[in-house]
Amino acid sequence: MGSKLYVGNLSFNTTESDLKSLFGAAGSVSEAALVTDRETGNSRGFAFVTMSSDAEAQAAISQFSGKDVDGRSLTVNEARPREEGGGGARKSFGGGNRSGGGGRDGGNRRY
Repeated sequence: MGSKLYVGNLSFNTTESDLKSLFGAAGSVSEAALVTDRETGNSRGFAFVTMSSDAEAQAAISQFSGKDVDGRSLTVNEARPREEGGGGARKSFGGGNRSGGGGRDGGNRRY
């Protein structure tokens, strides 16, 4: 088991300091990273908390999973590694009316 935890269903008023205090009851917190929206800077309602050891991480899962904090029932489990590639929105730049060459040479004829 890893010592990095996913903490979901957080109140939008929760701060990183709040997370360190809360999870400090289960052991030593190495890091608390609240995930925020890039454009607005507002909380997205989840965070990652890194405990100093696997045993402390397991204790935090047992102690806080399903616990009511600020009127929200927390989801706490082991964080999964970030998946590479895929996902996310794609931005389109430019118009869609493109005329291209045809034929076997892809329109790259020289006359």
